[in-house]
Amino acid sequence: MGALNQTRVTEFVFLGLTDNWVLEILLFIPFTITYVLTLLGNIIIVVTIVFSPRLHTPMYFFLSNLSFIDICHSSVTVPKMLEGLLLERKTISFDNCIAQLFFLHLFACAEIFLLTIMAYDRYVAICIPLHYPTVMNMKVCVQLVFALWVGGTIHSLVQTFLTIRLPYCGPNIIDSYFCDVPPVIKLACTDTYLTGILIVSNSGTISLTCFLALVTSYTVILFSLRKQSAEGRRKALSTCSSHFMVVALFFGPCIFIYTRPDTSFSIDKVVSVFYTVVTPLLNPLIYTLRNEEVKNAMKHLRQRQICS
Repeated sequence: MGALNQTRVTEFVFLGLTDNWVLEILLFIPFTITYVLTLLGNIIIVVTIVFSPRLHTPMYFFLSNLSFIDICHSSVTVPKMLEGLLLERKTISFDNCIAQLFFLHLFACAEIFLLTIMAYDRYVAICIPLHYPTVMNMKVCVQLVFALWVGGTIHSLVQTFLTIRLPYCGPNIIDSYFCDVPPVIKLACTDTYLTGILIVSNSGTISLTCFLALVTSYTVILFSLRKQSAEGRRKALSTCSSHFMVVALFFGPCIFIYTRPDTSFSIDKVVSVFYTVVTPLLNPLIYTLRNEEVKNAMKHLRQRQICS
């Protein structure tokens, strides 16, 4: 409590993506378009899955949850970033900064757990298909989704607690466009080496462990495909390649950012843009453009809407 009582900083100032005002104005348009497409693309996927009975399967249940998380994840950081691109002085209150940090880690961790669950779902479906209806019934799927939100909340609470327990009594300039644990704790008026180790141990361990579990799952799946028919191999490879593309695009930046204590690079902002702005848009593109079932379901819904 003593540390909290010493807190004097009431707001933080973002340096933003660049100090070039003209470049910021130019970036506003493509980032706004990207954000709007992210919202539309993921909403369309959720609506398509909800209103298409043939997509009421565990894989698409998880996909709809992934789209919902992507909507939330991008909405935590992108609107504030877009506002900052139009303002010379980019500020955020201390309380709003902590809230942004909390929800950023909540949705990011939930997505990590969900991608891991989706890999397990594909493993069961391809490697032990006869047990799939029993192992991955809807009750189990709902329990897994509930568990990932509980796990994400616990992770986010840990990250937030480790951040707010530090005293912030002077510097308030964040070299980023959003509040995250690494740049914020650098402003604390105390030694943060141990806190940095604890944060990396938490975030880094989750990212690396889940990534290794995913790689192991997909490796086992690839080896098991040798026993499948040509059509079975084609369908499994199409589905798994889409999943693995999303995994690589999301986990790469997360591992790069959160597995190194008290170290920053000039490329950090670019990497952050990729996983907070670009990846949530790529998810619906990857899953819809490479998935015939989703595309056919969209066409069917559109035809129903026209006929009605």
